[in-house]
Amino acid sequence: MREQDGAVVPDDLVHEFGTLLGAAELLERIAGRELERRCGIRHAMFEVLLRLSEAGADRPCSMGGLAGELILTSGGMTRLVDRMEEAHLVRRTPAPGDRRRQMVELTDAGRAKLAEALQVHADTLRRHFAAPLSDEQRHVLVGALRTLGTTAREELGDLR
Repeated sequence: MREQDGAVVPDDLVHEFGTLLGAAELLERIAGRELERRCGIRHAMFEVLLRLSEAGADRPCSMGGLAGELILTSGGMTRLVDRMEEAHLVRRTPAPGDRRRQMVELTDAGRAKLAEALQVHADTLRRHFAAPLSDEQRHVLVGALRTLGTTAREELGDLR
């Protein structure tokens, strides 16, 4: 503990949280690098493909819904989907009953790219997330992260 501007700052706690954020950032950069190098897509594109796949083949997602889930601005989402549409990974259609809203769905090429990217991502995670930890360490870590995620969601509420 140390004092800063009249407040007591718990050094260990600050450093522990910094360690968590630093490790997550590095792992995300490794995962993104491998997706780009081995699949030719950026991590954000992978996330869009994954969200669209989870929604199901018969349920396109709205541009606004995707932007909210991925924490992107509407302009950022538009630019990302533009690039994905140019690569034939997704297609856009007007929303039924509201032509101003755009819906996004996977193409066959998008499903194939997602299958490829999932394999690369799993390989990367096995090598850089799972391999350095014992099974017990990984289970404890994941359990702790789930607890943190649950309490953070309770604090923040629904952000969508």
